[in-house]
Amino acid sequence: MDLSTTYLGLSLPHPIMPGASPLVDQLDLVRQLEDAGAAAITMHSLFEEQITREQHGMVYHMELINNSYAEALSYFPQADQFRLGPHQYLDQIRLIKQAVKIPVIASLNGTTAEGWLEYAKLIEQAGANALELNVYHLAADPAEPGAAVERRLLDIVRAIKACVTLPIAVKLSPFYSSVSNLAAQLDALGVDALVLFNRFYQPDFDMKGLEVVPSLHLSDSHDLLLRLRWLAVLFGRTKAKLAVTGGVHTSEDALKAVMAGASGVQVVSCLLQRGPGYIKTLVSGMGAWLEEHEYHSLKQAVGSLSLERSPNPAAFERANYMKVLAAYRMG
Repeated sequence: MDLSTTYLGLSLPHPIMPGASPLVDQLDLVRQLEDAGAAAITMHSLFEEQITREQHGMVYHMELINNSYAEALSYFPQADQFRLGPHQYLDQIRLIKQAVKIPVIASLNGTTAEGWLEYAKLIEQAGANALELNVYHLAADPAEPGAAVERRLLDIVRAIKACVTLPIAVKLSPFYSSVSNLAAQLDALGVDALVLFNRFYQPDFDMKGLEVVPSLHLSDSHDLLLRLRWLAVLFGRTKAKLAVTGGVHTSEDALKAVMAGASGVQVVSCLLQRGPGYIKTLVSGMGAWLEEHEYHSLKQAVGSLSLERSPNPAAFERANYMKVLAAYRMG
């Protein structure tokens, strides 16, 4: 079965690849991912805060004269808590490129269009095949309008596009006021792919210590549903390829994403739970299902259940919402 796909300008044997995760920190695991058949490697993000701290001489070792600023900084991890510092991140790209033959997609995570974006050039020079941009920003300021939040993202993408020739993917949040409109604006800027969606990790409250604490819950297949909806809506409406991240745990999950419109399928939680070798299970399961249902190739399935190709487009819009509520019955 031909499972080949094209994503970020890369010709891949199939769409399954590890998403951003700590799996790339150890070269032995990276080699295991390649041996298991990973189509590409997506590195975890290098954070804006890491770069700006290094540029300013490690603020944690400076005398801070503003107590409120010092308190704010205490919420961020200290430098030695990050897996890889800025220079180590570039070295890791080089080491991974030497260790494996599959493409390497680096990642930058930030919220402003400042000098830290110059690291995109260094990432390109280090040998990355593409760059994923993860603008993780919680719009909590009531004085900041939605248009300003979107403008910040667009400004960052313009700055990145101006300084590198790498293919660029933008990892989106589902919380923009109009995902379709923002996707169209990013498409007009020439991004090569859109990744749906960033998972916002919700903090929890420690009732004993009366403090806010980080909380991490791995995804499950239910997380895929939101992504299926927007993959199906956006497919065919942008030149940019689409990828899914979050909620793919089975071959059927992966096929659903492809049929909604995904050309790339990023997996993390299932690999953390089952190990790198699980990629083989996902890929072989996809091939077996397609063969059983008489598909000739994966390309035949891409977008086959999208809004563009659906015989009932209303199923993805308001009518589906109404139908679900009307169909529910108590016990």
